Amino acid sequence: MSHPPHVVIAGAGPIGLTAALLLGSKGIRVTVLEADDKISDALRASTWHPPTLDMLASYGITDRMLAAGLLCPSWQIRMHPSGDRAVFDLSVLQGETDHPYRLQYEQSKYGHLVLDALRALPSVTIQFSTAVTGLEQTADAVQVQAQSQGEEQIFTADYAIGADGARSAVRKAIDVELSGDIYPETTILATTLFPFHERLEGLSNVSYCWKPSGTFSLLRLPGVWRASLYAREGQTIEQALTDEGLQDLLHDIIPDAGPIDVLESRPYRIHRRLASTYRKGRVFLAGDAAHLNSPSGGMGMNGGLHDAFNLIEKLVSVLQEGTDERVLDRYERQRRPIAEEEIIQQSHRNRTRMQERDPERRRDMLKDLQRTIDDPIKLKAYLMKSSMIDGLRRAAATE
Repeated sequence: MSHPPHVVIAGAGPIGLTAALLLGSKGIRVTVLEADDKISDALRASTWHPPTLDMLASYGITDRMLAAGLLCPSWQIRMHPSGDRAVFDLSVLQGETDHPYRLQYEQSKYGHLVLDALRALPSVTIQFSTAVTGLEQTADAVQVQAQSQGEEQIFTADYAIGADGARSAVRKAIDVELSGDIYPETTILATTLFPFHERLEGLSNVSYCWKPSGTFSLLRLPGVWRASLYAREGQTIEQALTDEGLQDLLHDIIPDAGPIDVLESRPYRIHRRLASTYRKGRVFLAGDAAHLNSPSGGMGMNGGLHDAFNLIEKLVSVLQEGTDERVLDRYERQRRPIAEEEIIQQSHRNRTRMQERDPERRRDMLKDLQRTIDDPIKLKAYLMKSSMIDGLRRAAATE
């Protein structure tokens, strides 16, 4: 290569920033373009699976997350209000991972953590308030068009990565379809300081719960709980999001709690979609730009980070080691089937289970899960899959 290699990344979310960290740590020039004016602080992902923590450890990121986050040694599926539950102990993964637990740590905080690390890498440039508007490529280069403060800019690079989320401008620019559907219900995410763990016996830091009239989940973070709630039948989302509506839904969980202070709330719709291809020439898609899934099980952001590690390893081998470019085709062969068959399908099964309303079917499901827990072989197999270790090993074995 007659010039220093250069990669343009669209999106300064966790996937784009991580890809920049992996490239920049190898001294490869990277330009990250982000349409917003700063790292998003919106309520988004918070669950980190064991292999993701393994991957980030050598970059000094995992230790800093562990110091600030909340360990989750188990997670559970729970019948409410009886408290009957199936508790999945992640310690059975010892020997398969250096981190046999989940970690609860906000995606937004991770973004700031990685951004700090990137500022120490001279080969990485991050431009906020810079929106990708188009893209053209030749056999030798890709030109990314962007607009920043009303001015048009063009960035020429060897490769480009679209890590710019569900509405990816890069995906649209290369005319890749994102097919699938949207789940009918809207989830309401509410955060509160209320100590659910002091009122619900044996509650895990991640708990998926059935209640008589529906479902909810509780995810604990340092000093705060996140509750995922759903509007009642016949109730609009706007009604559910009022102070009265949120109190009503939260009192389904703790009826005698009195007023529960809600720090923040937001509604969101859940998609199940997959890009038709992860690569077009010198352009790649990763994370939500490539796949969208139910958050049940916490696999979306982790899967996107696994995309980044897989892709960047191949780009580094091409850009610095002179490996044949055909190795880049393995990215799609290794990651797209995992998104389709492991991440999207598994999270869909998780969601479908929690959406079950028939009391007898729920009891049968819970008993089946409890039998799995009582069988050490079945339990480990279940956790190897739900913790995303199996999917990564399957990808690595794909040529």
